[in-house]
Amino acid sequence: MAHNHPGYDIRSAGGDGHLIFIEVKGRVAGADTVTVTRNEILTSLNAPERYVLALVEVGLDHNDTVRYLRQPFRGREETYFEMTSVNFTWATMWDRAGDPS
Repeated sequence: MAHNHPGYDIRSAGGDGHLIFIEVKGRVAGADTVTVTRNEILTSLNAPERYVLALVEVGLDHNDTVRYLRQPFRGREETYFEMTSVNFTWATMWDRAGDPS
């Protein structure tokens, strides 16, 4: 995507023709945190059914693993408006995510 900070990295079309917005966050295996910007969070909250946070664990052996987290920021929406970015615990996000689909 263009570097005008749309709140996602990839715009894709689903099987039904609706757009899907994918934000990709990669971290080396064993990383403690992942940073998500306010704009990325707000984009997710504005299109909860069409937003995917793609988590990529970059293995030291060059074997990378991808998991998808849907509606990643649901539940504490009111707090995100006050922040410019948020550090999340990688393991917690990873455990909530599932296989790409």
